[in-house]
Amino acid sequence: MGNIVAELRNPTVKAKRLRRGGKIPCAVYGGTLKEPLLIQMDERTAENLLREKREGSKVRLEVDGRVITSQIKEVSRNCVSRDVEHISFQALSADRKVNSIAQVLLLNNDSVQGIVEQMLFEIPYSAYPEDMIDTVTVDLENHVAGDQLTVGELEAFKNKNIDLHVDADALIY
Repeated sequence: MGNIVAELRNPTVKAKRLRRGGKIPCAVYGGTLKEPLLIQMDERTAENLLREKREGSKVRLEVDGRVITSQIKEVSRNCVSRDVEHISFQALSADRKVNSIAQVLLLNNDSVQGIVEQMLFEIPYSAYPEDMIDTVTVDLENHVAGDQLTVGELEAFKNKNIDLHVDADALIY
């Protein structure tokens, strides 16, 4: 996914009115920004973004011709309809580590004889923006019941620029 196009938001317009007009209110804060930046994006753009990315994912926002490298920090949804109500982004600085989470996805669970019990679904860590990890995918194709995998065994987390916030011996499955 390339740049996500957003536009500056008028702070006097209420969020409910924006959503009725097909726009999702958002905010960008932190990093090199002196104050939070209020933005909005089309509902379709937000849905496509969240279909491909999740909280902790790195994205590039294009606002008024400038590109802001950021991560999705929080997504607020309506508790009944599950519609997106607000997205918070954290601007990233290339020279500062940021806390994030990597989602753990297990593929081919059904190819393992027996039951696969996933113990860890997210791995918290700190890294520079260029070293950020969105998702760790583990293929269980040639594994058997009783196999184990720890966080320290994952190739993605052997990078010396990534600081784990969980014990390297923590079981994934």
